[in-house]
Amino acid sequence: MSHSAPQRRSARTAALSATLAAAAIALTACGADAAPSGPTSAPAPAADGAESPSGEARAASSVSEGDRVDPTRTTEVSAVTPRILLSHEGGLTLLDAESGEVVREQDVPGFTRLSNAGNGKDVLVTTGNGWEVFSTGIQAKAHGDHVHHYESAPGMTGVTFPGEHPGHVVTHNGRTTLFGDGTGAIRTFDSAHLDKATPDLMPVMTEAETEDPHHGVALELSDGTLFTTQGTEDSRNTLQVIDPKTSEVTAETDDCPGSHGEAAAQPTEAGDVVVMGCENGPVVYRDGEFHKVDVETEYQRSGNLFGLHDSPIVLGDHKVEEEPEEAVERPTAIALIDTRTDELTTVDLGSSYWFRSLGRAEDGSAVVLTYDGEVTVIDEETGEVTAEYPVIEPWKEKDEWQEPGPILKVAGNTAYVTDAEAQKLVAVDLETGETVLEKDLEFAPVEMAVVTGEPESVKPEEGADAESGHDEHADHDHGHESDEHTDHDH
Repeated sequence: MSHSAPQRRSARTAALSATLAAAAIALTACGADAAPSGPTSAPAPAADGAESPSGEARAASSVSEGDRVDPTRTTEVSAVTPRILLSHEGGLTLLDAESGEVVREQDVPGFTRLSNAGNGKDVLVTTGNGWEVFSTGIQAKAHGDHVHHYESAPGMTGVTFPGEHPGHVVTHNGRTTLFGDGTGAIRTFDSAHLDKATPDLMPVMTEAETEDPHHGVALELSDGTLFTTQGTEDSRNTLQVIDPKTSEVTAETDDCPGSHGEAAAQPTEAGDVVVMGCENGPVVYRDGEFHKVDVETEYQRSGNLFGLHDSPIVLGDHKVEEEPEEAVERPTAIALIDTRTDELTTVDLGSSYWFRSLGRAEDGSAVVLTYDGEVTVIDEETGEVTAEYPVIEPWKEKDEWQEPGPILKVAGNTAYVTDAEAQKLVAVDLETGETVLEKDLEFAPVEMAVVTGEPESVKPEEGADAESGHDEHADHDHGHESDEHTDHDH
């Protein structure tokens, strides 16, 4: 495979201003003087039309009560191994990531999507009901200078966060944020509170709402402010940071057409750093202001971004065709965005990829599965390709993104790759290139989530006890590509 030399772009900066409401407040206008609604609580919903002890109707679940598991019944064990959840036609399959053994099969109707929930144990499954919780049954809890490991029965828990057209799930700073595209509803809760959640005992949620419904994304920053998109079903150009205590918009830019794809990067002394993809080059939120990244082409879209809490570099796709000649654009270059300097470096890999085939290793390396079937490892600072490992047969992205295709997820320094055509799962050690798992499947996987038991994101004060520097996305990002951000392109 051939590679072009990395190309560095310069950047210009734009600082901007202000509107919202939160901590259970509705975000209803763009003006800083807009009056928010009063605080609202988020009581436990109750399933399938029944009532919870609070008298609230439970949110509907895709599985019957007899087919659910109780995540509160745990057993302490000496260690746990990572697990892989795969979605496919007809349901979900949970595998042990070391042995490949099938741990649980769950029937779930319809097309589903998967996002790491943030606590290292649960996966949020988007269904027609909203976001439903699947427990993988493993957990690692830090306690001082050591870790306790727990197991519980894996499967759907019956816990549902109802939402119309459920969209992005972002985990950041120990908090999980859900964005409902159909209403613009934003809900945030402590990721760890999912550990003991049941249909009758839901996490306490902070609620907000954008001015208009749109395909958006939001996340709560470490100072409690809310980073969110604003837009409509037809267009979205605006990014805001809003103080929930005053409803003041503390930072704003409308120079982000087609805003999509966010990732948190290494924070500065002044606070969080977040990158958002646009159709005219990315935007970086840093030190309380928005900074525009200059790009060489008039149209440049990085709609899928992957960050790490301890890295200033964000990996993104790099699309430059506003109107692709084919049904989809097939880029061969990836983008490395330096949040310290607001610069974008491109690295041409000589083979295409798609939104489900990018990830980050724990050492910061960018990892990409390309059409030639190779997993390519790229140094985040230099853009140098440091390794190429043949993993699956050559492939090509299909015209419809919902159809099964290869998936790459990274946990630690292991890359997990699915081959939908061959119905196979392969795991590769990114340091040695050794294949550590090869598993034949009885289905074509559509989406994949990998959990290790350890939280995908933690609050800074928990870092000493809970392995700081985890991949916060992602979808991830341990492989939850910053804010999972499983941050999907669709």
